[in-house]
Amino acid sequence: MTTPSTSLPGGTWTLGDSTVTRFGYGAMQLAGPGVMGPPADRDGALAVLREAVGLGITHIDTSDAYGPRITNELIREALHPYPASLFLATKVGATRDARGGWPTARRPADLRRQVHENLEALGVDTLDLVNMRMGDARGPQPGSVTEAFETLAELRREGLIRHLGVSNVTPEQVAEARSVAPIVCVQNMYNLAHRHDDGLVDRLAADGIAYVPFFPLGGFTPLQSEVLSKVAGRLGTTPMSVALAWLLRRSPNILLIPGTSSTAHLRENIAGARIPLSGQDMAELDTIGRPAPTGSETDGE
Repeated sequence: MTTPSTSLPGGTWTLGDSTVTRFGYGAMQLAGPGVMGPPADRDGALAVLREAVGLGITHIDTSDAYGPRITNELIREALHPYPASLFLATKVGATRDARGGWPTARRPADLRRQVHENLEALGVDTLDLVNMRMGDARGPQPGSVTEAFETLAELRREGLIRHLGVSNVTPEQVAEARSVAPIVCVQNMYNLAHRHDDGLVDRLAADGIAYVPFFPLGGFTPLQSEVLSKVAGRLGTTPMSVALAWLLRRSPNILLIPGTSSTAHLRENIAGARIPLSGQDMAELDTIGRPAPTGSETDGE
């Protein structure tokens, strides 16, 4: 692969044998409401994808479950034949039902079918990266990943997948997956307000494994949002920009995949992620992720 642009905020990271921009793009929002059906503005969705690549982004995150199939078809229509530098990451382990739910589908036959559906929709012979989605809408759930991950490892040996990752997982499941086959990334919910994976981020960084957070503004309390908005106002930018900039500064192995269906918003996200955060900014933002005091602590007992 060719070397991607280094003009984007955060520079680059090596995923397996590929160098990608740390600022990437998540394609989930290109589908219709509830991540179901086609977008209201198909031409606009195609334009966002072309703009992302035109701006130098080389890491696009997708899944055949988005739509379902819609985002992968849009990616193929907008970008195929793909630039040599483009790295497409997809996800398996869940399907969609008629109500828009995400029922799990992790049996070997399910995973094989999903991998082939991604190959067909994207128009490729080999998938750059497949993330194994565990857990559910509530987050990571306990359970073994071995059988499912062995299936993906077998598909990798068959040449249908280049690299493997895991998503919506506990640290224990990360370790279990790594005992089956090498991984190049972990994709979990993580942001200023939800820092339960702090230790995992650091351990993965030491091992050269990427961490890909989703929902950079998800789950903030009103008080946490107030702190974030205060810092953003002082810097003359938006809370989303501060949240993205903080993630890039948090650790060099963090890769961003913010999604949008607007080219203007895409450019705003990139510009915002470039904002410099001072030591004072970082210290103030760090208070967002600290646990709230217990009753005994506030009462002085």
